[in-house]
Amino acid sequence: MLLAVLVEEGSITRAAERLGGTQSSLSHQLARLRAIVGDPLFVRSGRGIVATARAVELAARARVVLDGMRAFATSEDFDPTAYDGEFVIAANDFQRDLLLPALLKRLRASAARMHLRVVPSNVPSADLLREDRVHLIITPRPPPAGDVLQRRLFEDRYACFYDASVRAAPTSLDDYLRAEHLTVVYESRGPLDIDRALTERGVLRRFAAVVANFSGIPPFLRGSPYLATLPSLVGREMLRGFAQAAPPLPCPPMPMYVVWHQRDHLNPLHRWVRRELDAVVAAMLEGKTATDP
Repeated sequence: MLLAVLVEEGSITRAAERLGGTQSSLSHQLARLRAIVGDPLFVRSGRGIVATARAVELAARARVVLDGMRAFATSEDFDPTAYDGEFVIAANDFQRDLLLPALLKRLRASAARMHLRVVPSNVPSADLLREDRVHLIITPRPPPAGDVLQRRLFEDRYACFYDASVRAAPTSLDDYLRAEHLTVVYESRGPLDIDRALTERGVLRRFAAVVANFSGIPPFLRGSPYLATLPSLVGREMLRGFAQAAPPLPCPPMPMYVVWHQRDHLNPLHRWVRRELDAVVAAMLEGKTATDP
């Protein structure tokens, strides 16, 4: 486990955070492994460490053993009260803020020693799941791969957000196109689905600013005449307090999926977490307080 995590993270500090240990304890464990194997395993490179060929080989073997242990675990019932460990979910800031605080509250109501680690999904790759870097991905764009499974969590509509203290909602397509806009472009991903769809239909807008995540929109929108066409549920958290209206043109829906690796499909821990996530989504769609179990 230690070798596999060190190879993936390339840093003793990050590996310690992921494993819930200290840098000192991991350094001692690594020293013992070096003595047993007779290989340095890792060498320093800049601010991190780089695995030797021997370390990469041993880490691959360790993953096979871990996968076997997971397969064995699927034959057992899962008891949340006895679980003491980390569960890793990849999600961008929209999905994170909308769903994961409520999910953590539900999980810890039964599994008090469980802790959640959330990493950015950006444009999610199936390798995140294959290499066991994350357990679940929540994304509107599931990675195309034959060894991952997906399920639609919900479907949202797009809304036009604006600061009602500065301007009114656009009343026509001409009004919409005269305005300057804000949008989100994740690194390496390209435009949001809505921006791509409108451009393909010849709807060309002028952008005052393009930011790297949804949480970057509010400071630019506040006190400005700009418009931001985003999933309506962004208004639940990050754009709370801003006005929203239906865009004055047809927009495609925005689906959201949960994605996992096929090896974890029957894993009792994973199945329990996915059921709890379904309950959070159901409560959100019903308009309940998101953190109510």
